[in-house]
Amino acid sequence: MNLREGLDDWTDWDGAAFELGRALGLFAEPVTFTQVKRIFWTDNPLGNALHEMLLQLVSTGVLERRDEPDDEQFRWSGRGW
Repeated sequence: MNLREGLDDWTDWDGAAFELGRALGLFAEPVTFTQVKRIFWTDNPLGNALHEMLLQLVSTGVLERRDEPDDEQFRWSGRGW
């Protein structure tokens, strides 16, 4: 899985974290979001780390972030990375 392809449009933060996990090889291709959603919906080291990585990718310009009440989303920035 390619993170650029997975985040080509605005994606809720948990879906973006799942795509990042896939790109890192943490979730094999047959694993679906619903099988691992607890990682993103509970307070745990892996889910927290993936969210923090998304924020770091925003700070470097790789991703864009849209943060509205109850709706945090990410997408590939398209700035030539």
